[in-house]
Amino acid sequence: MTEDFKKADLSTSAVHIAHHLANSDNFQTLFQEGMSLVEETALYLDGDGREEAKQLARPASLAYATESMRLTTRLMQLASWLLLQRAVNEGEMSREQAGSDKNKVRLDKLSSAMGGPAWDDLPETLRTLVERSTRLQERVVHLDKMLYRVEDNAPQEEANNDNPVASQISQLHAAFGKIG
Repeated sequence: MTEDFKKADLSTSAVHIAHHLANSDNFQTLFQEGMSLVEETALYLDGDGREEAKQLARPASLAYATESMRLTTRLMQLASWLLLQRAVNEGEMSREQAGSDKNKVRLDKLSSAMGGPAWDDLPETLRTLVERSTRLQERVVHLDKMLYRVEDNAPQEEANNDNPVASQISQLHAAFGKIG
């Protein structure tokens, strides 16, 4: 096989695997988990969370307000991405349309102050929701990179073409994302 054919074959394989994953029962499970987390969080923040927040000292109360806003923002961005991907899976929009619309969704820039100064003073339920949402975010970001950013790794593969180990590492990054 020629080098060009090998590169094209690898890129096609990575995209094919990602699309299979996005259309699998695993995606449906991810989708349901994400939507359930959105609903659970809304119920908590409007109910028990509101009562728990009233009982917090001022620094923890400020941290609660900050983290609940970050949590809500993170979940809305994740829900938007999941809904776009479901629309692609169900044929309601093309991958290209979703890629264009999904550029408005910010997945990588969502942060949390887990472990910050007032983190331990926050209600356990809020901390658990934040932790679950960040794990969901990591999974969605990974799938997003596999689906929409495989092409971004092509120049790096070409640069590593002379080094077979670097080339293999680039291929692994393209297929599975950066670990660590």
